[in-house]
Amino acid sequence: VPGYGTGEALALAQRAYFRRWGVVPAELFAGTPRAVLTPATALFVHGSWVHLLGNMLFLHVFGAMTEKRMGSVRFTLFYVGCGSLALVGYAAAHAGSEQSLVGASGAVSAVLGAFLHLFPRARVTSLFPFLFFLPLRFPAWVVLPFWAALQWMAAGRPAQGPGVAYLAHVVGFALGFACAWAGFGPPRGRLARLPRGGGG
Repeated sequence: VPGYGTGEALALAQRAYFRRWGVVPAELFAGTPRAVLTPATALFVHGSWVHLLGNMLFLHVFGAMTEKRMGSVRFTLFYVGCGSLALVGYAAAHAGSEQSLVGASGAVSAVLGAFLHLFPRARVTSLFPFLFFLPLRFPAWVVLPFWAALQWMAAGRPAQGPGVAYLAHVVGFALGFACAWAGFGPPRGRLARLPRGGGG
């Protein structure tokens, strides 16, 4: 970009990329044709490697069993559908915002919500700061509602510029739980075993 240093040029290019493929609430609700597809495309764009790898860790831990229970096709539709709706839900609450929203956190949160319904007794390894980050194992029905409550509390705080879309997490989690409850039967009666690595 003429007139800009390399770092500034990269930052401008990144913002333009996010604006093209991410959800911009003001554009989405203005009826811009291109913006209609962004709730789906935004799921595959991330702000950083840390953002991407964090989502992939949660998806690895909770997604494999959920996909096995749902089936690959239904899981894919569920993931994209709930993730897109989670972004739309966030955008609706910030309809005038020009800030681009990217990432699969809403979709991954939906997987967590579905997992809670399908495998509530599965043991989840979690690290709690107030317990000196000791790895402790709790059933999903303890860990995941606690996680969702933290997202809800964070979503209620005033935003300080660009950051984490906690409301998309809350919407995705609720949608995932509701979809699993409506379409995939009662929870498993036996304990489930998670992949190594834990979650929470």
